[in-house]
Amino acid sequence: MRSALAPWTGHGALAPWDVRGTRWFDNLRREMDDLFDQFLGGEAGNGGAVFAPRANLAETEQNYELTLDLPGMKPDDFHVELKDRELWITGERRQEAEQKGKTYHRIERAYGQFRRVIPLAADVDPDKVEAEYHDGVLRVTVPKSEAAQPRKITVKS
Repeated sequence: MRSALAPWTGHGALAPWDVRGTRWFDNLRREMDDLFDQFLGGEAGNGGAVFAPRANLAETEQNYELTLDLPGMKPDDFHVELKDRELWITGERRQEAEQKGKTYHRIERAYGQFRRVIPLAADVDPDKVEAEYHDGVLRVTVPKSEAAQPRKITVKS
């Protein structure tokens, strides 16, 4: 009878994993990250990350409710549009001007143009869409059309 270890010790056996041999993977990963940063605007690229505001989308039986973080912006800096079952939020967060007499050691705040397109699954009522902006948060309520809302069916006996 063969030993349980025999498959691991004979000809054609699997070699133990050499952790030292994986360093070239780490180098390749770092080089690829640097390349993507240069083209997509990461830290190594154009001096800061691309501004992409974070969004939450919720749905009730009557509405879609979108909240979008737009800190430091004014309502004139962005636009809200409804196009063919899609909610479009576009705008631009401008970079703060560097002031003379200050030495900037780190600039991490993201800036630039942005566009968020949120697809909506149901027909909506475009005349009743509401948007409000308060404390850096845009809140958009998009009512579903009457035809898209659930209807209770009475069961007859």
